[in-house]
Amino acid sequence: MTDTHEVTVRSVHQMTPSVKQFVLESDGYQFDFEPGQHTHVHFDRAESPAVDDAEPDDEEVVRPYTSTAMPGTERITLAIKRYPDGTASTWMHERDPGDRIEIEELDGNLFLRDLDADAAFVATGTGVTPMIAMAKQYVREATGTAHFFFGETDEEHLFYRETLDQLAADYPSFDVTYVLSQADEEWRGPEGHVQDHLAEHLDDFEERDFYVCGVPEMVVETREYLADRGVDEDRVYVEGWEGDEVSDGEG
Repeated sequence: MTDTHEVTVRSVHQMTPSVKQFVLESDGYQFDFEPGQHTHVHFDRAESPAVDDAEPDDEEVVRPYTSTAMPGTERITLAIKRYPDGTASTWMHERDPGDRIEIEELDGNLFLRDLDADAAFVATGTGVTPMIAMAKQYVREATGTAHFFFGETDEEHLFYRETLDQLAADYPSFDVTYVLSQADEEWRGPEGHVQDHLAEHLDDFEERDFYVCGVPEMVVETREYLADRGVDEDRVYVEGWEGDEVSDGEG
C-alpha cells in the first residue's frame, strides 16, 4: 500500500480563469524531492460532483500534480487547471483553506539531470508546472544557459508569467519565449505551436538537454522534431506516458 501524508490547505489563489494555486502544508513533515517531481492526490470518487456514472462511487481517485515550490520545507504548491468534466480537478477546485487532503510522497521522471549542461524547457498548459521548480533550481545551481518555451492559447491563460519574467530579468543566462495558439491582434510575440519556434532561438540542439511536458501530441511531436535535429534521445526528458495517450486517442 502506498504511503500517504495528510496535509492542510493553507491558501488558494485564482491564477487564471481555469487555474487555481494551492499551498499545502504538512504537520511538521519536511518534503524532500527533486524539483519537477509530482505527488498524487487521493480522495473518494463520490466526493466529487463530476462523477462518472459508469464507475462505482466508492472507487478511490488518485491523480498526479506537480509541486511548483522548491523542496526542503513543510509546504508544497500545486497549480491545477479545472476541466468541466474533471473528477479530480473539480474536487480540488472546491477545496478551501483549512481543508485536509491526502497526498503521496513526491516522485517522477522529470528533474534536472546535468547542472553543467545547457537546457531547454518546452511546456504547454499545466505542463509548465514541473518546469517552474526546475527553472528555479537551474538558475540557482546550474552553470549553463537555459531557454524556457511556454505555449498557451492566449495571454489570459498564461500563468506563472510573473515568475518566469522575473527569472529572466534576474539571470542573464535564462531566456523565456511565450507562444500563443489563439492570440489576439495586440499580441506581438510568436504564434502557433510552441515546438515550431525552437529553431528561432536555439542553434545548439545537439549540445543541449531538453525537458518537455504538456499535451501528449506536443510532447510526441517535439521528440520527433528533436530527433530530426540530431538530438540524442538520452538528452530528451519527459514523463514517459505521452505516447500511450496519443495512441489511445487515435484508436
